[in-house]
Order: sequence, then structure tokens, then C-alpha cells
Amino acid sequence: MMNNIYKEKILILDFGSQYTQLIARRVREAQVYCEIHPFHISLQKIREFAPKGIILSGGPASIYDKDAPLADKGIFDLDLPLLGICYGMQYITHILDGHVAKAVDREYGSATIRIQKKQGLFHGFDFTKEEIVWMSHGDRIDQMPGGFISLARSRNSPVAAMGDYNRQIFGVQFHPEVAHTPNGTKVFKNFLFHICGCQPSWTMASFARQTIQDLKQKIGDDHVICGLSGGVDSSVTAVLLHEAVGERLSCIFVDNGLLRRGESQEVAELFQGRYSMDFHLVDASERFLGNLKGVTDPEEKRKIIGRTFISVFEEKAKELGKARYLAQGTLYPDVIESVSLKGPSATIKSHHNVGGLPDVMKLDLVEPLRELFKDEVRQVGIELGLPKELVMRQPFPGPGLAVRILGEITPERLEILQSADAILLEEIRQADLYEKVWQSFAILLPVRTVGVMGDERTYENVIAIRVVDSLDAMTADWTRVPYEILARISNRIINHVRGVNRVVYDISSKPPSTIEWE
Repeated sequence: MMNNIYKEKILILDFGSQYTQLIARRVREAQVYCEIHPFHISLQKIREFAPKGIILSGGPASIYDKDAPLADKGIFDLDLPLLGICYGMQYITHILDGHVAKAVDREYGSATIRIQKKQGLFHGFDFTKEEIVWMSHGDRIDQMPGGFISLARSRNSPVAAMGDYNRQIFGVQFHPEVAHTPNGTKVFKNFLFHICGCQPSWTMASFARQTIQDLKQKIGDDHVICGLSGGVDSSVTAVLLHEAVGERLSCIFVDNGLLRRGESQEVAELFQGRYSMDFHLVDASERFLGNLKGVTDPEEKRKIIGRTFISVFEEKAKELGKARYLAQGTLYPDVIESVSLKGPSATIKSHHNVGGLPDVMKLDLVEPLRELFKDEVRQVGIELGLPKELVMRQPFPGPGLAVRILGEITPERLEILQSADAILLEEIRQADLYEKVWQSFAILLPVRTVGVMGDERTYENVIAIRVVDSLDAMTADWTRVPYEILARISNRIINHVRGVNRVVYDISSKPPSTIEWE
């Protein structure tokens, strides 16, 4: 889709920084469309993309490493504004015959810079104040290329920012994309608006309108099948398609028996009732639980659930017939991962979402959200009038509660976890924490402990509580939930969930732990 809202674009070249997605988020937040591509993208593809400016990300390498990543030098002949961040700045310096040297003292963490030139990148900044920034580098600019001047300096770097105003090429040694650089957003806006001349046209209202029109044109009179999970991604996908093709959309919701209490009824009421969609609820809970009987290995659980889901979905799709397209809620981070710097990252665990379905079903794929980050999808949902409780729903794994029941999954253990999880979420909502944390959920552990209830010895199950803060799930920190809330959650679970006599709170962060336990 390269229509009205995609005319003004920024290209981000990724040199391997852990913060590259944050750069894209800051540009998008300024209502300018951007895409991330590997540093080695060809000059021809850059010309075809037709950006109004290019941002060069940071990266872990030194410019003098044997295999240091190098973009095509032709980018300097495109007559486009450039902004290099950290390694990107060192790349600019190296290619344009400046000199990069090892820093005497590595700069990592919070630092201060003194701005020397207010034009361009630092338009509107205060000369008289030092700016707090986030540094992360072992090299520094020892000699700037010809035509450049220093725009800012730090204690360890005489050139903390530089610029060539004639060629509109700039570099910063710090990371304006992270929250630890309080005025980093101003740096990006200056580059986007004052230097590149972009207009803030990337809004989710315009995206929704444009996407609906694009879907109408693409699908025409054909039929589409959409797999609904009840999560925000698939729900927004379904509503966009319903707005575009109406009754030619069929939604399939597979109840795998591993959902939260009452979830399948809620999804059915929303899409079959409120939206009057062609909605098909397939209750395959007995089939899933039967296939999972006796299985304890988490990877095997995922594979069984994936295979069973594909089988159930394919059977229902064939029964409906006549579809040409399969709709999928792919998001931009998934797209980035598939074309990442050095290929997909190491597999920590099988992906929560089922893959491979399009190949199995021989249907053309429709992915209306593939350009969006998660927060943008939520905004689209709000624009489309979806209920706030669905739009702001916390992430829920594709295999459902199967990855939150450690050990064998039985109807009895599923009932215990569903009951404990319902209490947890009720208390989290009542404490006004649900939309403030990334995720909050209960886990049933495969151990029993001794307890005393009613003057009698008990030997029952343990529930672990997991509440984390995160921006994008790449990293996460455990939430400091007030003790009185934790006490209330624990007391209610132990008193009301038969079979539980102990509740523990998970205080591990990601990394080294993952958010889910399996």
C-alpha cells in the first residue's frame, strides 16, 4: 500500500542496534511514516522507496571491525537529509574521510551535553542549559569530515553532535530515541519537519480510511476468511475487513478449551451480535485437551496445539468454501524480524501464533496491519469504535493457558487456573492497574506444598502471579505491585479456589527470564 498517507516517508537503515525499533516508533509518533530496512539494502531499492530523509541507526560494531556493516556509499549522492545515530554517525564520519578513534573513556549511560549550535537538529533548544542524553559507545569522532561543524559536546566527546548544513547531513553520538534522553523527541521532530520538510500526515484515522479503500480494491467480489482469537490484532483485522467487504467476510473462532473463563462467549457476543458478522464458533476443546493428555514438555504442547488448530481451522474453512483470501493480523515487528540484519533471531521458544497456515490452505494472504506497531493497532481499534476493554486487552499467548499450566493439562488443573486468573484480573482492574502494566496473569505450578486450613493439614497446589512492565515485550521488568493488593489477591485465591494453598509472586525480569513461564 503506497497511497496518500505513504507519500512522505523516512527510511531507517538498521546497523544492528537494539534500539532501532524505538527510532521507528519515535518517527511514527511524530505522525510521519517510516520503514526499517537492513543497512545493505540496494541503492535502487532506496530510490524506489523514495524517502524524504534517511536515518542511520546505531549498532554494536566498531567502524574499524573487520566485518563492520557498511551501507552503500551512494546514499550520500541522493541529495537527501541524513541523520546518523551513534554507529550511524561514525559511519558518516568514516565514509566522508573524517576519523573515528577509540574513546579514552567509554561512555555508557546518562550523560550531559552542551549545545553549541541551535539551528537544525537543536532548533528551539536552550543554549544556557545542559541536556541530559543517553550514551552507549566506545568510539568517538576524533576528526570531523570536511564541511562539518560540531553542534554539541560532552565531557568525553568534543563532537557529541555534528552537522553539514549545506548537504543536510547530521550525526549524534547519543541515542535520542530512548526515554533516557528527555528531549530526544525534539531532535527527531527537528530532523523530520525542519530539515526533511515532512508533514504530519500519518494518523490512525487516515490509515483506517485508506486501508478500507485498499481492501475493497484488492478483494473486489471475492470472499475472505479471518481467524479470530479475540485479541486486539485479529479483532481490528476483522473489523477493517468487515468495513471493506461486509458479508463476504467469514470469521472463524476456534475455542481450544484453553481460554480464560467466559472468553468464547464474549467474543461471540461482540462479533456475532454487535457487528452481525458471519461468525463461526468451533468448540474443539475436547479435541485439544484429548491431544494434550499426558503431555508435559512445553515445546510439544505448542506443536500439538499448532497442529490441532491448523486441522480444525482447515476443516471449517473447507466446509465454508468459496474463499480466496485468508486474513492474518501480522504486525510490523513480525515483518522486521523476517528481514532482520542477520536473519531471524535465535529461537527461544516456538512463536505463540500459529504459522504455516497460508501454505497449508493455498489461500492468498491479506495482512492489513503489517505496517503497524502494537500501539498503532490499538489506536486503529479506537478509531473503528471497538470496545476499550478489547482494544486495551493485555497480550494473551496463542496456546492460551496451556503455557501457564506447567506440567500436564487436565480439566481439573485448567479449572484451578481459570478460577485463580479470574480473581487476579478482577483485582488488577479494581486497583486501576490493568492498562498501566504490560501483562498480569496467573501460573499453575507442577508442585504441591503443605499448608494448614481449618486446623487441618493440606497438601495442595501453588499459584504464581506474574505482573510485568514493558514497552514492546523485548525487555520487561517485574511490577512493584503494592503489598496490600498482592495480599488481597493471595487471600482471595487461597480462600476461594479449591485446591490452592499457596500463592507466590514472580520478581524476575526479562532478560534473563521470559515473560511467560513456558
